[in-house]
Amino acid sequence: QVQVVESGGGPVEAGGSLRLSCGASGTTPSSRYMGWFRRAPGKQREGVAAIDSYGSTMYADSVKGRFTISKDNAKNTLYLQMNVLKPEDTAMYYCAAGAWRLSLGEPIYKYWGQGTQVTVSS
Repeated sequence: QVQVVESGGGPVEAGGSLRLSCGASGTTPSSRYMGWFRRAPGKQREGVAAIDSYGSTMYADSVKGRFTISKDNAKNTLYLQMNVLKPEDTAMYYCAAGAWRLSLGEPIYKYWGQGTQVTVSS
């Protein structure tokens, strides 16, 4: 069984930065493709960023140039550096693992964390 645990969320003012972390226990293949998703109040969960073990990345248009996803393969730890945060970035952020390719689509991710709340005030 793979466990995924996020941390690093919290309140921040618009224009500020936060760094989210995600630890994934279990076998290496389960963490080969990982991603960050978010669900804003009243909205569906959406893909934010994804990365594979070779360092290839994918971003949602809304966060390109502001967010950076990275991964420490040795530690099975995923990060999301979020800069120039906006109130519309307010959401519960989820880490996901266990996909079989690089993607921002939810269905191919098998393992999910409980989420960490990010609240951006104007």
